[in-house]
Amino acid sequence: MPSTSAAPDDLGIVTGEAVALEVRSTSWVLRAAGAMIDVTAEVVLFLALLFGISRLTDATHADGAIGTALVVVDVVVAFIIAPAVLETALRGRSLGKLAVGARVVRDDGGSIGFRHAFIRSLVGIVELVFTLGSIAAVVGLLNRRAKRLGDFLAGTVSQHERVPRPPMNTLGVPAPLAEWARIADVARLPDRLGRRITAFLVQAPRMTPESRARLARELAADASPFVAPAVDTDPELLLAAVTAIRRDREFTALMLERDRFQELEEVLEANPHGFPDR
Repeated sequence: MPSTSAAPDDLGIVTGEAVALEVRSTSWVLRAAGAMIDVTAEVVLFLALLFGISRLTDATHADGAIGTALVVVDVVVAFIIAPAVLETALRGRSLGKLAVGARVVRDDGGSIGFRHAFIRSLVGIVELVFTLGSIAAVVGLLNRRAKRLGDFLAGTVSQHERVPRPPMNTLGVPAPLAEWARIADVARLPDRLGRRITAFLVQAPRMTPESRARLARELAADASPFVAPAVDTDPELLLAAVTAIRRDREFTALMLERDRFQELEEVLEANPHGFPDR
């Protein structure tokens, strides 16, 4: 989700327009699991092609030099070409990445091309296959994005796409703040802070009274600079009101946008000036 209200941290992705994207980098453990799946698939492909080469050379009584050349081609196809083509076709995904919910993107958040995938595969045959993943493991542990050497050379990063479902917000505006809610301005509240407040309100009934009151005060203090006009009320009531106002106004805006598109649908789908019947 784009956000310009807060500076990106070391795990964020900044686009060419200097917009921070709130995405999660794939952890080192998940990247290792995905790499193991990918390398296993590549080894299986290599052995399958090697078996075919063996049968072919035996059937044709080919020279040993030809067999060696075919084995080299087998290595290139199984560990470089095939992974690069698959990653390009699946827009940054592979078998291992599909399994762990990851996708490789450029450092600016855009989709990778064949050039990026080829560089990653070319370097990967050294850091993942020939060294049994030791180089990738060490490099990944030394940076917060868990990038391997191929990512640094290709200018890519692995993004984790499986995010937890947002908690359901069924709270309404508390009655004591109903009049205030009609004129309240909460549009400047950052999305990340809004999600923290919603998560707190969902989990509040399961908290101890001390922790509940402390977190409510902290979140209310964080939200107060983005809420106008100021109101003197219980912190948890303020958080509930702010969350309900944001939800209701965003829903209203979406419905208005849908209605506008429905009104324009006939014009947008019609042929200009009666084309082709003229």
